Amino acid sequence: MAEGRSADAGMDAFAALGASVREALSDRGFTTPTEPQRRAIPTLSAGRNALIVAPTGTGKTETAMLPVFDAIVRRRERCRDEGREPIEGIRALYITPLRALNRDMMDRLEWWGEQLDVEIAVRHGDTTSYQRKKQAEDPPDVLITTPESLQAILTGSRMREALSDVDHVVVDEVHELAAAKRGAQLTVGLERLRAVAGPSQRIGLSATVGDPEEVGRFLVGVGTPHSDHPAATADTTVQNEEVTRGADRDVEIVEIDVGSRVEFTVTEPAVTDEDEHLAGELATDPEIASHVRFIRDIVADNESVLIFVNTRQTAEALGSRFKQLDAPIEVHHGSLSKEVRIDVEDRFKSGEIDALVCTSSMELGIDVGRVDHVVQYNSPREVARLLQRVGRAGHRRDEISRGTILTSDPDDALEALAIARRAREGEVEPSAIHHGSLDVVANQLVGFVMDFGEIDVGDAHNMLTAAYPFRELSEPQLREVIDEIAGNRLVWYAEDHDRIEKTGGSWQYFYANLSMIPDEETYEVYDVSSRTGVGTLDERFVVNFAEPGATFIQRGEMWRITKIDDEESRVEVSPVEDPGGEVPSWVGQEIPVPAAVAREVGELRRVAGRQLSAGGSRESVARELSRRYPADERTIANALEPVERHVESGAPLPTDRRLLLEGEARTVALNATFGHEINETLGRLLAALVGQRTGSSVGMEVDPYRISFEVPPSVGPGTFREVLLETDPDHLEPLLELALKRSDTLKFTLAQVAAKFGALKRYQGDHRFGADRLLAALSDTPVFDEAVREVFHRDLEIDGTADLLGRLRSDDTTADSDGRDIDLAIVGERTPLGAGGRSGGREFLVPENADASVIDTVRNRIMDDRVRLLCLHCLEWERTRPVRRVKDQPECPDCGSTRIAALNPWDEETPAAVRAGEKDDEQRRLTERAYRSANLVQSHGKQAVIAMAARGVGPHNAARIIAKLRENEDDFYRDILEQERQYARTQSFWD
Repeated sequence: MAEGRSADAGMDAFAALGASVREALSDRGFTTPTEPQRRAIPTLSAGRNALIVAPTGTGKTETAMLPVFDAIVRRRERCRDEGREPIEGIRALYITPLRALNRDMMDRLEWWGEQLDVEIAVRHGDTTSYQRKKQAEDPPDVLITTPESLQAILTGSRMREALSDVDHVVVDEVHELAAAKRGAQLTVGLERLRAVAGPSQRIGLSATVGDPEEVGRFLVGVGTPHSDHPAATADTTVQNEEVTRGADRDVEIVEIDVGSRVEFTVTEPAVTDEDEHLAGELATDPEIASHVRFIRDIVADNESVLIFVNTRQTAEALGSRFKQLDAPIEVHHGSLSKEVRIDVEDRFKSGEIDALVCTSSMELGIDVGRVDHVVQYNSPREVARLLQRVGRAGHRRDEISRGTILTSDPDDALEALAIARRAREGEVEPSAIHHGSLDVVANQLVGFVMDFGEIDVGDAHNMLTAAYPFRELSEPQLREVIDEIAGNRLVWYAEDHDRIEKTGGSWQYFYANLSMIPDEETYEVYDVSSRTGVGTLDERFVVNFAEPGATFIQRGEMWRITKIDDEESRVEVSPVEDPGGEVPSWVGQEIPVPAAVAREVGELRRVAGRQLSAGGSRESVARELSRRYPADERTIANALEPVERHVESGAPLPTDRRLLLEGEARTVALNATFGHEINETLGRLLAALVGQRTGSSVGMEVDPYRISFEVPPSVGPGTFREVLLETDPDHLEPLLELALKRSDTLKFTLAQVAAKFGALKRYQGDHRFGADRLLAALSDTPVFDEAVREVFHRDLEIDGTADLLGRLRSDDTTADSDGRDIDLAIVGERTPLGAGGRSGGREFLVPENADASVIDTVRNRIMDDRVRLLCLHCLEWERTRPVRRVKDQPECPDCGSTRIAALNPWDEETPAAVRAGEKDDEQRRLTERAYRSANLVQSHGKQAVIAMAARGVGPHNAARIIAKLRENEDDFYRDILEQERQYARTQSFWD
């Protein structure tokens, strides 16, 4: 892996380019190169591969494309001078992960194409058949496309002929693709291109890469190198003599420091008198009102602001608040229609609106003009995400990008502080490359036979293992995949010749599976009043919530559903003003907090705890920390308030060097500052093994700093301690695989993977009924192996968890990878930090006087809690969903019965007991309780579900609460709250 050259060596970067390109540079007003241009253009002009990592706005696109344009022009001039016909095919591919980026890139490169007489075209899923035919008959010099469109054009005979002249491939936003299966698919696609065109120059572009050497290998591959680069043969007499050509598997890393060009401020706004008034206007609490006011003021102080949020739900909820204030702020995310997105992008770019509330849809450099400031609402969860987002601001040469991170609770604030410091120091997370994805192997094997008609298994193995993510793919693994897809009739395996051949099913499968993005049904949202599309909704939201008359928020506006057309997958709506609208639920958007970030939060706790224990004040500790972290003393002091209470309680402090187990009644919590993935792994392991020991199901909820378990009465923290200390780390992977077999996560992933293997024609929606049969049918196949691998890769962290377990089991003084001791403490009560967290904690500290804000808290908490619904008539239908999505009168969609029991979401014993033939005493008791629950739901509908979803409120107490006469709904929730308090005081005696 070669290192990027110094800035001094590249001061004359533009001199490496030919006269035509230098003249165009002068016409465009480019007088001196930017830093990435100084450092990279000489390397690229020599035809060498490079990965260029530089902040947004530093001219990365021109850095890559000026040498490419130069090579195209030089080749054309040389052909003319030698009296030869110019090359007819495509000379360069520019690959981006988004169609919207294709559109922007076309706008950006078009001027250069006109000046240099270089034809540029775009190819993606929306390209018309006329344009596709034209590109095949008269190929452009440069084709801007997506990974999926490359898959399609590789198989067409005329486009393959055009691709045979490709000398350069530019992959934009390479970090985004490196962490996705579609990126793994692209690496094999580039090897298929290499088989057509020979070795070509590969250039990767990104604003943030944590592990540039590995991403560089991802870009260029690891197959047998060739020393001849077509692009490097272009008039070498004018190139820097010091630059020697390398093999086409080498890559130079040109990395520009990102942290020095960004500034962050972490803040939690103070609630003002204005916020108290605004809270009433917005029908929210003063803290949320202070956030809205704070963002509104930032927008007023700047000309153009991007407001990044972490989920589409938050985007819609925040956007609706600004709508109420008539603020010139719109919403932008991926589930809005293309027309709506383009409209708000254009209006923002023209200055008609001042700000956009947006998600990751705006991270990847979509051109919206100049951005003055970026607001990150709540912690961005990852360093790379913060740099990518704040990097959108200040797109002028040598200008600092400035951003404000607005936090909402102590965990959020400490996490944001850690991320901001790490971003400033350039400590970016490594890319989570999908190594050895077997469904990608299956997909690309079909691609091979589409390309060549037939291919020897040995040649297929060589081509696959030349791609970096598949370098360790074994031949036995490959043959298992071939057996599977041959059985699904996607290819024919000719055993006598040891080759695979195209079948009638190859074509249909491949064009239906150009993308590795899982197929999930979406419904178009259509405004019948304006006759325009609004956006899309996930099928799960439509099935669980949507019905005619229901209201929800999208595009920051309220809509009422008038009709649902399942055949056309369309939801027809009309605009309304209804502050009670539901924010749509888009699945799978939780951004995991990396272990390194969570551990720094643990370190912050430890440093602060030590000083607080020594008598220091929270304010003095905050003052000291503000020298290291970019926040004001008040914000840091507020974030340390739970740490101070924890220290005062006398309980051991959970930090980066200590795990803390705590428990009370039916709740056990493991405080572990190790991030989402390690905590998810620990949680699943402990829930499975403790459940196995006790014969009962164990509920689990995970965040980056704690794992909360709902356990049987006989189980306490000691049981969890025994499991932690006794589990052999070497057995972690098989134990987790067994635990996953019962999980919806694996079943859902298995169905998606099966679709990519051709085992399913298409996977739509939940299909829970068939999930167990599918699992049984595929359990000994590469389909199952890949589903497990994907869950491990996406949700879990095996190595980090095994390392932690190993240190906990050691008899010696244990230390982590940085040489620090680590220990496990245990207490028999809940602690301030253990009861905290993003999704809970404050409800444990409910004041005795239940005023309106407390009632709202209780109501919202119960509505967000989940409930398991079981039909006692057919005994087949069973569904877990949030209380707020339960219909006013629940009924079974299979048999139509309203005899629906409302159970604890973790309760698996009761459904089993109800369905059991011969019942023991405990099963009879559970069955009777279920029928009492169903009778209440049948008589009182959702009100009964709400009551029984509360803590400690079973059918008996729920009936008593419902029977009371009340003047308003608040009294209903006051009675529920009182019952919860009674339960909290007495549960240890009667459980």
